[in-house]
Parts: sequence; C-alpha cells; structure tokens
Amino acid sequence: MLEFISVTQVKSLLQNSSIPRKSEQVPLSEALGRITYSPVIAPIPVPLFDNSGMDGYAICFADAGDSRKVVHMVQAGASPSIEWEKGTAVRIFTGAPVPKGADTVIQQEWVTLVGDQIFFDLEKITLGMHVRKAGAQCHVGEEVIPENTLLTPGSIGLLASLGITTVEVIAKPKVGLILTGDEIVESGTELLPGQIFNSNGPAIQTYLTQLGLDLPTIWKVKDQKDEVVRVIREALNEVDVLLLTGGISVGDFDFVKPALEENGVDPVFYKVKQRPGKPLLVGSKGPQIVFALPGNPASVLSCFIQYVKPVLLTWMGDQGAWTRKIEVPLAETFTKKVPLTFFLKAKLENGKVHILPGQESFNLLPFGIADGLVEIPEELEAIDKGSLVIFYPW
Repeated sequence: MLEFISVTQVKSLLQNSSIPRKSEQVPLSEALGRITYSPVIAPIPVPLFDNSGMDGYAICFADAGDSRKVVHMVQAGASPSIEWEKGTAVRIFTGAPVPKGADTVIQQEWVTLVGDQIFFDLEKITLGMHVRKAGAQCHVGEEVIPENTLLTPGSIGLLASLGITTVEVIAKPKVGLILTGDEIVESGTELLPGQIFNSNGPAIQTYLTQLGLDLPTIWKVKDQKDEVVRVIREALNEVDVLLLTGGISVGDFDFVKPALEENGVDPVFYKVKQRPGKPLLVGSKGPQIVFALPGNPASVLSCFIQYVKPVLLTWMGDQGAWTRKIEVPLAETFTKKVPLTFFLKAKLENGKVHILPGQESFNLLPFGIADGLVEIPEELEAIDKGSLVIFYPW
C-alpha cells in the first residue's frame, strides 16, 4: 500500500485502474445520456420505400411532353396499388410513397394546373428530383451509431425512426454509501449537544443523481468496530462501488481502515498530500472499488469531485471524465505555507476566478456560492494575481 502520495499519483493510479465493462438493455425512453456498449445496427432500411420529398406531382421522366393528366392522388400514410399509365401524373404529398412506375416528383410551385392537366417547363425537371429513395438514409445491417457513443435527443430520434425500442448501453455501477459516526443525526430531529446534522449523505446522493446514477443504498453505523466490520461486509455483498465517510483517520474511534482489511479490501493508497482531504483511502476487492472518504463535509465533497466523480463517469463509459477542467486567471494573489496540493472553493466572475473565504475542511458555507474548485499545485507557495490556474467547474 502506498502512503501519503501526491495528487498526481492518485489520479494516475485511478485513471489506470481496471474498471469492469458491463452492459444492460434499457428502454429508449431511459437511454438519454447513456453510452452505447456496442454498435447499433439498422434493422430496416430508411426510408423503407421511395417517397416524395415535396408536395407536387409524380411522373415518369421518360414520358414525352411538358404536360400530364392527373389520374390519382397519394397522401402520406397511404399504400397505393396504382397501375402506372404512360403520360399521366399522380398528385402526391411529402412523405407519401412514390407509385411504381414513377421516378420523379415536380414540386407544385413549378406546375400550372388546368382542369385535370398539369403543365410544366421540361428544362427545369431532372430525373429523380424530389424522390427520397428507399435506403437513402441507411440500409439493413448498417451501423448507425458506433459503440462508446453518448446518446443525445437526436440519436434517440434516430433509433426511434428505425423502430428500435431498447438499446444496449454501458451499465451503471451500483453505489453504496456508509455514513459513520455517533454524532450524526438526520435533519428534522432535535439537535442535542455533541451532535451534527447529516450533510454528507444528502450531498453525495444529489451528486450521484446529477451523474445519472440511481440513489445509493445507505447504511449508517456507529463508531463500534464490530458494527463497522459487519456493515462493510453487508455492503460489499451488494455494490460495485462503496463510499464511506468518516472513521478513516487515526483516532481511537476510527475503525474503517482495519474493518476494510478484515473484509478483504486491499488498500491501494492511504493519505494524500492535499488539503482538504488528507486522510483518504482507496482500495479494491476484486472488481469492486472502495473510497473511504474523510468525515469533514468540505473534505468529502472535494474528494468526491476530484476522484469519485471521474471514476464513476469512466465506469459508465465517459472517456473524457478526467479532462474536464479549464485554465482561468486568478483574481487575487494566493499564498500557502505547506507543500500540499490545495483544492479551493471558488467562484468564476467576469472571466476571473475568485477564491472564497472559509476554506476550512469543516466549513460548507463557501459551497453555497462556489461554482468550482481551484487547484493550487503542491510545489507552489504563491500564485500571483492574473496567473492562470486550473479550475474544475461543477
């Protein structure tokens, strides 16, 4: 197990970790924002039949003359069985099947109708104009959406046009959350001396919802080693990714690390050269990933945003999860005295990023207005006003 490692090492380890790739079939109505597991293949040609691209008149281009007698009418949704008569025309509407024997549609604006006769300028007409041929969009067996593709409203519409009702996507991980601590009580109850309201649970739940994940199974456990061991064992039987908050430092009642080891979790690293969130442990058990986060609320959210979020997105097939950051000028000079990477709550205004007051690990107040985190690298002691810094927007 690695101990007290740099943020760069943490991200490298997590990016290079083996993440299971599973699939599931979901209804088209639930596929928005998911990523395809395998290529989507067209089950039918589109269009299924030759159809008109305009309101107008269907003719056979080879028939001589600049006039035709209109003998039939075909509207969208019809299934005509017309025996084509040489030298005639059929009134047709956009999307309607082109009758067998016709190969060209003249738009109605180019036609003069006199009784049941149409007249037109032959020089304007070309063979096949305004006829959408069967299979022009795609053929049976053609790949219409590649694997590892984010499904958008447009791609959902494409799949619906092919009659597809379900699609194979990369499966979501099942996430579990264990909240440790004798002091934690739920909002809405009376807060007694020594107690705090549960903020980590709601914050993590809403972050998971924002990522498109199902609400996690949640366990709450007191600071008793046997109970922590039991709850971790139960959770590992149910989830792909296990998150824990609290109990991971070196206090007399911090039992998470030994309890994980008793349950066969192999620690990959413990403690990170960062502020907030130094007592972070990441481990694995087979394909399962475990994040033992600190207990302080700001530390929990910072570690979740920096490490848990990109791992979960990568699990769901998002190949750009680790690259969502921008460089922006710092609004004011910042200095630090310790060689740690700082993740600072910040607000972006007028093209510059402002570091907010109240950066303590227990302090959630800056999260009320922050719209991202600024990263100050471990090796820097000061960054001047106007210098470019890395900013991670929410």
